Amino acid sequence: MIIHKGEVLFRQGDSGSLFHLKSGLLKIVRTQEDGTVHLMNLIVPDEIIPHHSLISPGPCHGTAVALMTSEVERIPAAEWYRSLEQDADKCRMIAGKLQDKLRMMQQRIDQLTAATPADKLRKFEAWFHSYIAPSALTDVLTQDEIGQFIGLRRETVNRLLRAQSSASKEPAGPKNS
Repeated sequence: MIIHKGEVLFRQGDSGSLFHLKSGLLKIVRTQEDGTVHLMNLIVPDEIIPHHSLISPGPCHGTAVALMTSEVERIPAAEWYRSLEQDADKCRMIAGKLQDKLRMMQQRIDQLTAATPADKLRKFEAWFHSYIAPSALTDVLTQDEIGQFIGLRRETVNRLLRAQSSASKEPAGPKNS
């Protein structure tokens, strides 16, 4: 199935099918009791979600929203779990996917522990660029979402993005006097 930017694939608390993201990008957001929404995760091509339901069923921890037009395959839960009981290779495949996600989370920790806010943003942009090129980070995520994902205030993200924009507009070489 095809879902377009802003469309919801599943909602927080839903149970049921799993989904294989074939192309595009999704974000997982979680709504708190007070109504605030936080970006929790980014889902990239070839992931099967929800991750916490790969081995056994459970309610969705957040809401999956398309960040761009995305192709998703629905995997019926009963079929998925029945196949796990019969197919050791599928279990190894799931272990590999979970390992890949853990490695992605290690990259996220590297982004979060960068020495300066500018380094955090630079590392995040470099990682995310491979999934969104030629789009810009701000074409896909809001400044609030960028800040939530790398542990910065929106105002800091705004300042850093403005500084990047200014730096890229400066002419090359020395200025004539």
